Amino acid sequence: MGTSMGRRERLRAETTAEIKKVALGLMASGGPDAITLRAIAREMGMTANAIYGYFATRDDLVTTLIDNVFTALADTVESAWENAPTQDPAARIRAWAHAFRGWALEHPEGFRLVYGDPVPGYRPPEGGPAPDAAHRMCTSITALADTAWPHTAHRYADSDFTWSDFDAGLLDKVRPAFPDLPPAALALALRIWSHLHGLVSLEIYGHLRTQTLAPDKLFTEELAQLIQTLDIPQQR
Repeated sequence: MGTSMGRRERLRAETTAEIKKVALGLMASGGPDAITLRAIAREMGMTANAIYGYFATRDDLVTTLIDNVFTALADTVESAWENAPTQDPAARIRAWAHAFRGWALEHPEGFRLVYGDPVPGYRPPEGGPAPDAAHRMCTSITALADTAWPHTAHRYADSDFTWSDFDAGLLDKVRPAFPDLPPAALALALRIWSHLHGLVSLEIYGHLRTQTLAPDKLFTEELAQLIQTLDIPQQR
């Protein structure tokens, strides 16, 4: 009996993983509105009713996909950050940035699902489809500014940012983790994020393809210039 249940659970896990893989494949070829349970069933040679045994609705599937994808991204950038030398802020920022770009290039459909293309008609659950991963990413991005702040704070002595300039949900995520950072540092975190996310988005959506044959060089140079503007000392 125990062996039978183990086999059943294993088959269910394998089928669930295949459903998610097929869904991302459909999105890659047909856009986010191509994710339907009927289309997935057709691709897998299953009946639509059989798919409902794994995901009750299309929205349940999309929520699971976003949560899985966003969690994998958070795991990737956090691992890169933690494995970089803590005494070298520039190296930590570079590690985070390259991990973010590398993950996006390896999982373009996942990147688009989280950061780009809304799935038509999708209604996320209350609190969002991936609240834990979203919290982790907000904290991780703020950590970039936190590690630079001791070196670059002097540039923002006249900043007029106040906490009221930011979304309350964002503040709930980052202020407990970084209680000593001022509003200007959170603004810096968003600016750092815009630099890194902007170039990666252009690359993922193909907008750089006809402009440069070396998007990696463009990203690396942008990152070097960004670190230089933060006045972070470069370790040899």
